Amino acid sequence: MKKLLFIIMISLVVVPAYAADVGVSISVGEPGFYGQIDIGSAPRPEVIYPKPVVIQPAPTPVVQEPLYLRIPPGQEKNWKKHCAKYNACNRPVYFVRDKWYNNVYVPHYRKHKEEYKRREHDSREGRERREREGREREHERER
Repeated sequence: MKKLLFIIMISLVVVPAYAADVGVSISVGEPGFYGQIDIGSAPRPEVIYPKPVVIQPAPTPVVQEPLYLRIPPGQEKNWKKHCAKYNACNRPVYFVRDKWYNNVYVPHYRKHKEEYKRREHDSREGRERREREGREREHERER
């Protein structure tokens, strides 16, 4: 009986570890993608609200570019509850309409996929370079 209980307890500990290894990756242009989209040279998006939504204004008056997000239907009605998932509580956000995303943006994105990837890579490199230069300036001030 003790052996059976031991086996059951071990299986309860091991099974969740296997479940944690399962992952699904969905990227822009695929069905089921929700998150920030890079408008780039795509046609002007159709948005749900004409003005961007901001939950927590930035502590200092900083002008930030709005994010264009595709989110599951209904989340825009209670955005305060969902904004943290998208790291967008203190940013102006436009919610794009599903119809525009599926019929206009996805075909445009697929056609210009390499351009979008290059722009994303360039912006990441620029951000990393600015961070590195900031650390170097800080290091120089400490000397």
